[in-house]
Amino acid sequence: MREFAGKIAFITGGASGAGLGQARVFGRAGCRIVIADIRRSAIDEALELLRSEGIEAHGIELDITDRTAYAAAADEVEAVFGSAPQLLFNTAGVNSFGPLTAATYEDFDWVMGVNLQGVINGIQTFLPRMIASGRDGHIVSTASMAGFEGSPTAAIYSASKAAVINLMESYALSLPAHGIGASVLCPASIKSNIAYAQQTRPAHLAANSGFRADPEFIALQDQLYSGGMDPLVLAEHVKRGIEEDAVYILPYPETRDGIERHFRTILDSFADPSVDPEGARERALAFERYRAQAAALAGSGD
Repeated sequence: MREFAGKIAFITGGASGAGLGQARVFGRAGCRIVIADIRRSAIDEALELLRSEGIEAHGIELDITDRTAYAAAADEVEAVFGSAPQLLFNTAGVNSFGPLTAATYEDFDWVMGVNLQGVINGIQTFLPRMIASGRDGHIVSTASMAGFEGSPTAAIYSASKAAVINLMESYALSLPAHGIGASVLCPASIKSNIAYAQQTRPAHLAANSGFRADPEFIALQDQLYSGGMDPLVLAEHVKRGIEEDAVYILPYPETRDGIERHFRTILDSFADPSVDPEGARERALAFERYRAQAAALAGSGD
C-alpha cells in the first residue's frame, strides 16, 4: 500500500506514545483516524492535538480485552466513516517487571489479556469486515524486540510479544490472497508512558501481583523510556514498512547484534546432520508431502 489519502486507520493505544505517533503520521498522510484508548481524558487531549494539525479524527473509549465493546467500536467506526478501516494498528500494550517465580495468575491474565488477546480481538473483529469490503488493507501489530528471547524479569511480556510475532508471521502468509498485508513492529524503547501502565490495570487483576510497582522502580523505567525513539520517527518506520509490504519492521539497529547472537545459539544447538542423514531425509520428504496435501485440502474448502 502506497496511497493513504482517504483511508480509515483504527489505532489502539492511540491517545499517547507509539499509537499517537501513528495517528499523527498517518493523519498527515491523509488518513481518517480513529484512536481507541482506555483513558477518556487522554483521548480528548489527543483529539485536540490531531484536529489542530488538520487531521480528521474520532475517538473511542475501549478496553481491548472486551470483545463485546470491540464489536460496538467497529460498528461505531462504520457509522462515523461509512466503512470498516483499511488500516488496523494493534498498538496498545502494557508491561511490568518482576521475578517470574513471583508471578501470579493475575499478572499473566493482565499482560496476556492486553498484549496478545487484545491483538487477537482487534483482528478477529475487523478482519472479516476488511475482507468483506473488498478493499486493499494492512494490519500492523506491535510486538517488541523482547519477543525474540526470554527474560527473567519481563517474562510474561516477552512471551506475549513472542506470540504476536508468530501470529503476524502466519497472517503474512494468509492475508495477501485477500489483498491485505500484515506486518509486525518490534520496537525497543519508545518515548512513552508505558512505565505507568499499572495505572490502567483493572482492580480485579491488580489485587494480587508479583510485579514491582513502587515509585522508585517506575521512575527508573520512566528514565529508560524518556531516552527512547520519538513516536513520530517510529511511525515513519511503520509507514515505510507498509509501503514496502514488509513483514518485519525493525527500526532499532543497535539490537541486531544481540538478536544475531541469540539465533546463533539456537542454530548451533541443532544436531549434526551426519548423525542420521537417512532418517533426516525421510522425515523431510514426509513433511513436504504433508504440506502439499494439507495445502490441497485447504484449497478444496474454498
